[in-house]
Order: sequence, then structure tokens, then C-alpha cells
Amino acid sequence: MKGQYISKERNELRLKMATVFSEKIQTLSTELQEIFLDDLVTAFENRLNVLNRAQSTVKLEMAESVEYETVQT
Repeated sequence: MKGQYISKERNELRLKMATVFSEKIQTLSTELQEIFLDDLVTAFENRLNVLNRAQSTVKLEMAESVEYETVQT
């Protein structure tokens, strides 16, 4: 994922999160609900960006075969 979501996608994500957390945030004022949801979407986007960057820089090497010994005690 490059950059942040475009405005439409960001609004859709915000609405979905508002639905999921509606009961939990109903005690907050409307202004605080808006701030919370915006922060939540931003945090979600940032976490995805970090994980995508980390995934693209991590390289795994797989062994062709593995030899092992069993030791009895």
C-alpha cells in the first residue's frame, strides 16, 4: 500500500470503525468521537505502512535439507 488511503476510502474505513465502536464511544462528545475515529484510522494506516515496509525488507532463506541426530539420555 503506497501512501495513505484516498479520502473516499478513508471515510469508508472511518464509518466502519464508527459502527464497530459505536457503543464504546457513545459516552464521548461528538467532537471527541470525531477525533478518536480520525486517530484510529490514522493509526491503522500507519501500522499497515510499517508492516508492509517490514515485510518487503525481510528475506527468508529456506534450507534444502536438514540433518538431525537423536540423543538418548
